[in-house]
Amino acid sequence: MGKIIISKPVKLICGLISNDEALFLAAKRLLVKKFGPVDFESERFKFDYTSYYTDELGQDLKRVFFSFKKLFDPSQLDRAKIYSNKIEMFLSRDGKRKINIDPGYIDLAKLVLASTKDFSHRIYLGRGIYAEITLIYKNGGFKILEWTYPDYRTNEHLKIFSDIRKAYHRQLK
Repeated sequence: MGKIIISKPVKLICGLISNDEALFLAAKRLLVKKFGPVDFESERFKFDYTSYYTDELGQDLKRVFFSFKKLFDPSQLDRAKIYSNKIEMFLSRDGKRKINIDPGYIDLAKLVLASTKDFSHRIYLGRGIYAEITLIYKNGGFKILEWTYPDYRTNEHLKIFSDIRKAYHRQLK
């Protein structure tokens, strides 16, 4: 019989997509209110990897990533996604969301994202939320998987995730 070991806390991250700087700032304020101070904020990257969000969010989309200073209980990922959905609804206009917020976490072995959509590689967490391992950390770097989103595959984003992982590793010591 295996010994049950409670998971170490992880590094909470959020990826946001919008074309409105004011929405990035408003969402950040609400995320900080819930999860504590941000210890990393990326530059705004052009988000043109898919047209999936265009009808709802508009044109000229940008992506930004945050990580949070306070370590996070990974068993609460479903609650983080539910909270991010509430922020999206709160910041919506005319019945359309204008910002997309994807919470997830980084630990020493992987990057995990939360989703409201089921798929073959996702595991149900509860409350209508699923989790997927989006990247694995192996041989000194993050490795992409068959289902890794296109922007999460870029060298710029992989460097961000590696830097966040290094900060997390320092926090564990």
